[in-house]
Amino acid sequence: MNTSASFQGGSSPFEFFNFDFTTPVSEKVSGPEYRPLDFPQPTQDADLLRQLSFIPGLKEILMIRQVHALEHATVWVLSESKSAYPAKGEPTNVQLDNELLGGLSTEQGFYLYGEVNISDLRRAVILARHRLTSGEWNLAVHPRCGTNLSVAMLLTAGLVVGVHLLLPFRPIEQLIGLGLAATTAAELAPDLGSMAQRYLTTAIPFNLTIENITCRRDVWGREAHFVKVGWQEEG
Repeated sequence: MNTSASFQGGSSPFEFFNFDFTTPVSEKVSGPEYRPLDFPQPTQDADLLRQLSFIPGLKEILMIRQVHALEHATVWVLSESKSAYPAKGEPTNVQLDNELLGGLSTEQGFYLYGEVNISDLRRAVILARHRLTSGEWNLAVHPRCGTNLSVAMLLTAGLVVGVHLLLPFRPIEQLIGLGLAATTAAELAPDLGSMAQRYLTTAIPFNLTIENITCRRDVWGREAHFVKVGWQEEG
């Protein structure tokens, strides 16, 4: 997730991997003993980098995907810590989203926007990485991620073009087709956006080490906490 609801964009040449904060995940998976059947191997990114090290920019792409997942998970953890206790009788397995928090991922780390104590942020980042690498892959996906918006735009554009070409070039048919295309895109985009995040724009941060957290300004001059990370070959 790399932008909040109000922050979007990025300075990284690979910013398409850090589109920001997935449909709310209502079922939280917990416990280090749980791992999905398709959960990645801890060494898969390191192995891929060793085998294809001749590809320019591959390490940065792999790194920013892992940073992106860590960013999303950190926002989820911080949202949990700031949430009020649920009312009696309400389910507690629903992920809560603090919309005042946002992020921006780069290949060196991520910016965290919003009011947050640096000590709380440090604990949240460590816990987020632990939970992701222990099997809670759902934390890597966030509903306010720009990936969802990008998928929605591409899907809408594709359906509109398809409808325009398939239907007769008469105003009524074209208007009906455009309406159907927009409605279909709106229905499909959230799920497709979540899939795009899970399999394309994020990766479990097995190879990331948390180096330091500082207060700094991004390229637009906005104040934020910057979580700097490093790369280690083995997770």
